[in-house]
Amino acid sequence: MSALTFTLQTELKQRVDCSPLTPDNLAEMPLADIGAILLQSGNRRLRADEVFAIDGEDRADIVFAQANGKLDFVGKSMTSGQISVEGCAGSYLGMQMKGGVIRVSGSVDAYAACELKNGNIRIGGNAGDYLGAALPGNKKGMQGGLVIVKGSVADRCGDHMRRGAILVEGNAGDYLGARMTAGTIGVLGMVGNFPGYAMRRGTLLLNVPGNIPATFNDCGSHTLGFLPLLFKSFNADQTEFGNLASSAKRVRRYVGDLSGQGKGEILVVI
Repeated sequence: MSALTFTLQTELKQRVDCSPLTPDNLAEMPLADIGAILLQSGNRRLRADEVFAIDGEDRADIVFAQANGKLDFVGKSMTSGQISVEGCAGSYLGMQMKGGVIRVSGSVDAYAACELKNGNIRIGGNAGDYLGAALPGNKKGMQGGLVIVKGSVADRCGDHMRRGAILVEGNAGDYLGARMTAGTIGVLGMVGNFPGYAMRRGTLLLNVPGNIPATFNDCGSHTLGFLPLLFKSFNADQTEFGNLASSAKRVRRYVGDLSGQGKGEILVVI
């Protein structure tokens, strides 16, 4: 069966809420009924077939073709199946996702993978602010799953993160892993200011030394036998982190944030 494909066919003047278009919601639904689904766009509600040309059969494999950054909430709360975005996506990609796979060939806006509980998200370009973070007013960010970003991420990546892993092959902005409770964030490129701000537990794994805050205690250099195994485990996910398996054996360890609970760590590969 061919994938169920939504091809953007109009120039969008407002952002569009694509949250109803998930494998869970569309299972067993006829194409005519899918086309009649109403999507919020600004103060209007548009039929799905006004926005997209719709064809294909496999409801568990959804493709957004010719996509752009005005498509918000792609894959929200999905529990199974696969969504592929050919192009860019808007904000809240994979919000509160519980399972399945999302692949984006381009970049995404703010709050991608926010409050993610499980599943796999792969972003071919860059990601905006608050990747894997908690929604405003909440204190539980990403709680499981894996997010791979082939490009760079903006500020506050992993804010309030509680579990899971975020792997960034490019650079990261300010406040990386701020207020983390647990989980792992890896960055191959440069890191902005204040990494680990108010961090309680969890691990920041950096390939390039950054501006380590004064509230982190330098614990010296260590040989950690589990690191090559960890990096090798990423080979199946086709990420550059797998290439560190043979070289990254020693790290410099910093513990903090000592202004808070102070049980987090920043590991810098040396």
